[in-house]
Amino acid sequence: MSRSIELASQIHRAQAVETLLFDHRMEMYDNDEYFYNDDNDTDMLYSDSDNLTNPGDHSSSRLSYSHIYLPLLYFLMFFTGFLGNLFVIVVMGSRGKKGGRLVDTFVVNLALADLVFVLTLPLWAVSSSQEGHWPFGYLLCKLSSYIVSVNRFSNIFFLTCMSMDRYLAVVRLMDSRFLRSSRCVRLTCAVVWLLSLALGIPSLVYRSVRTPNGEPFCLEDEESSFFLGLSLTTIFLTFALPVLIILLCYCSILARLRRHCVAAGNPRAKARRRHSLKMAFIIIVAFVVSWLPFNVFKTILIGFRLSGADLSNETQTVLSQGLTLSCCLAFLNSCVNPAIYLSLDHHFRRQAASLFLSCVRKRGLHQGYASSTDFSYNGTSESCGTTASRTRLQSFDQKV
Repeated sequence: MSRSIELASQIHRAQAVETLLFDHRMEMYDNDEYFYNDDNDTDMLYSDSDNLTNPGDHSSSRLSYSHIYLPLLYFLMFFTGFLGNLFVIVVMGSRGKKGGRLVDTFVVNLALADLVFVLTLPLWAVSSSQEGHWPFGYLLCKLSSYIVSVNRFSNIFFLTCMSMDRYLAVVRLMDSRFLRSSRCVRLTCAVVWLLSLALGIPSLVYRSVRTPNGEPFCLEDEESSFFLGLSLTTIFLTFALPVLIILLCYCSILARLRRHCVAAGNPRAKARRRHSLKMAFIIIVAFVVSWLPFNVFKTILIGFRLSGADLSNETQTVLSQGLTLSCCLAFLNSCVNPAIYLSLDHHFRRQAASLFLSCVRKRGLHQGYASSTDFSYNGTSESCGTTASRTRLQSFDQKV
């Protein structure tokens, strides 16, 4: 009897141990499943970071509520950029070929590039509101991406031309008559456009609508090492090298102005020359500040891809969120230049005021002969009063 009781007790203990071992195995299985799911999340995160290496593709998994505030930012940039750049083109073009400065040619082309670019922002806004999905089809995906690339390249090239024009006007004025002629400036703008259109071709070729998760995304094919290397080379040739040239130009200009002002001792000439450089310099600073973070984040991501390095979740999250925000900052550059012209460039404000007065005068002419005669007389006297000053400014602008 006692032996049977002892045997039952041993069986009970064995069942208890088996139960504990089963529970332990289930706990280990749960932990493995947890880590397995975490690996899946890492793969998904890496896939989303791939999407964000392209301008305009923003996944809602990167930043909270990005599907709300990104579309609002893009539509705000669209309206301000469209109206502002159109205003710059109208004001600058109202003076004609004889009334404008040479640097105005670069300003108009810069505004035209920004105007065409902001027309694509509603597409990216809608895509952002749908968590990065692209509902506009194959053609608009390629075309809008191509426009983004062409705008990026043409902006930095026109800014480089503006810097070199200021360098020639200040440092090499006597040796740059041909280079600063109207014909040469127009030819330079044509070359810049052709070069920008050519450099944007890789985006046109490698960009397409892809469905990695069954949903359409407008993405670049970044599996090719050739394309990644080409992208890295493009960042150097179209950002790092032009910025270096711009810095060299302005360092030479500042050194020249310092020597000239000390030798001449003319504070008024010093103030005029500084004002002629202020607009171009601030526009360049705005471009560098806007595009530098994006180029840095994209260079880092391309470097990791080429090296095949494994990134931690935290690193991937930081790079993805940084690229999303830097993309917005880069897009913002296309609508800040008109505000810079209006607030800092006295020449642009005079042109805008003159255009406004001419429009008001034409509107007043339709209200009656007597009132229009009085207004025309006042307008004529005012324009005659400013003709001498405008002539002096034009002669100075053509030299500087």
